[in-house]
Amino acid sequence: MKLIYPSEFEPAGFGSVRGREHPDYGSSPRQTYTASLSFSQVINSRMQASLLLDLVEQHGYLGLPFHRVFFADGVDSVERLPSSRFKLPIGLRLNYFLGDRVILRGYYRYYWDNWGVRAHTASLEIPVKITPFFSVTPVYRYYTQTAANYFAAYGDHVHSDNYYTSNYALARFNSSFFGGGFRVAPPKGVFGTHLSSLELRYGHYTQTTDLVSDVISLHLQFR
Repeated sequence: MKLIYPSEFEPAGFGSVRGREHPDYGSSPRQTYTASLSFSQVINSRMQASLLLDLVEQHGYLGLPFHRVFFADGVDSVERLPSSRFKLPIGLRLNYFLGDRVILRGYYRYYWDNWGVRAHTASLEIPVKITPFFSVTPVYRYYTQTAANYFAAYGDHVHSDNYYTSNYALARFNSSFFGGGFRVAPPKGVFGTHLSSLELRYGHYTQTTDLVSDVISLHLQFR
């Protein structure tokens, strides 16, 4: 994939295809309004649950000027998307204390928006306390989504399309993330210093669009 930077666009045809310009580009800044609601409940001495709801409304220029679209006849243009978008993610988090050393942390989220994307996320973390000051946590997350109504691959769009994009973030795909980490939090600090806790995590991410990545994160807490 080649990234086209703004300086590479032809000045007279920026944001247009055969004379058709995006009506909102350059004149409608993106505005996002978000409302988040959550409800938590202790079900019993071992189980806790949380219900999460987000309402997201966006207006303005919602495309990205460096994403090009190539039509079936070879003509190219900048992606063109609607100037409004509504998103509705609903999530459920469930924690179960399996004895004194093991916790099951489950999470599920359903996502809906008015561009046609429907998505499901499911994850599971299992922190295991080896000693009072040392724990390990395996992690797995699965994600799947449908394509937006305006997505088509390279060379599949036609000029009669009102909106068009070939951005694979709006494509149909599945992804998996698996990994784990460990956390150290001794009462006298890590190595006897002011570092009260140290957590190191590693994860491997794969996507059906052939995207693969590895993530290493380090969390330090000082007192």
